[in-house]
Amino acid sequence: MKLLDKYILKEFIRFLMITFISFIALFLIIDFFEKIKMFLSNKASLIQISSYFLFSIPMIISYVLPPAVLIATLMTFSSLSKYSEITAIKANGINIYRVTAPLLILAVILTVFLFYFSELIAPQSTQKSIHIIKVELRKKQNLGVLKQNEIWYHGESAIYNFKIFDMGKNILYGVTINNLNPDFTLKSRIDAKEAIWQNGHWLFKNLLMTRFDHNDNPVLEWSEGKIIQIPEKPEDFNVMQKGVEKMGYFDLRKYVKKIQSEGYDATRYLVDLHGKISFPFVVLIMVIIAVPFSLRSERSGGILQSLSIGIVVGFSYWVVHAFCMSLGKSEIIPALLAAWMANLLFATLAVFLFSKVVRT
Repeated sequence: MKLLDKYILKEFIRFLMITFISFIALFLIIDFFEKIKMFLSNKASLIQISSYFLFSIPMIISYVLPPAVLIATLMTFSSLSKYSEITAIKANGINIYRVTAPLLILAVILTVFLFYFSELIAPQSTQKSIHIIKVELRKKQNLGVLKQNEIWYHGESAIYNFKIFDMGKNILYGVTINNLNPDFTLKSRIDAKEAIWQNGHWLFKNLLMTRFDHNDNPVLEWSEGKIIQIPEKPEDFNVMQKGVEKMGYFDLRKYVKKIQSEGYDATRYLVDLHGKISFPFVVLIMVIIAVPFSLRSERSGGILQSLSIGIVVGFSYWVVHAFCMSLGKSEIIPALLAAWMANLLFATLAVFLFSKVVRT
């Protein structure tokens, strides 16, 4: 049995490496042609271009590992079926459960690897690649400082402090703006519960404006809502705000706790937090769901047909997963269910098809 396990693992790893490297190369080629105009217009050096793509690879790896495992499993068992090796294995009294055992064990290892890789390496690497584009090439120099409990941003004529920037809704929460004179003395101050980007303007709500008269005495003005003209737009704050893809699970968990403790809605981030746990399990699900489709060729003789059906089912996971995540972020379904629903649906389908194949 050890000889059979080694043989199956050898075939699987061979197909996995071919598929894995092909996917990474495809991603890099597509990304290169999408950004080549931007690189040329910003006079990027060869070192900057190479560094950007080098730092992009870890995030690509986290994306392509599950489909690569899916296709490698399909190819492995389709190849065994094509040359009647599955028939020979069954004739020797070895069931499909035992045949797939080494791949299932390897899938568990890859699941753990994907989680820690996405936690320790991918976020930092992604942040560096974004820094190259937005800071080194596009010269976004007015960057701020991100702390655990607040964000500071130095604008054209003011210093901004805000708790959260919701990039999806373009809303600043817990806003303080210190407008400065040319000599850096305080000219005025704005405190607001939130600022919403609407129709090309910032609408501040629950607003308190502080100005100073000729005797430097503070003059206070309160308003429920008022449009304030400031030069910064949402894309300027995007440079500073940490996106979910730039945070690991533990960083995101701290961020969610901070948002919740301050009374802000953390639903959007809570869904992504659960998603960082649920997504790595797709590697294991892809192995289980690939086996039944690849073994169809043993009866029908259609290896390409089995591959096509398996790939469609496998990649449809991302469609369902994205849809469920959007439902969770819209608060239509609970955050935990949104993150795990696709896994539950496809795991149920995988186990059903797998058990059906074993019984035949």
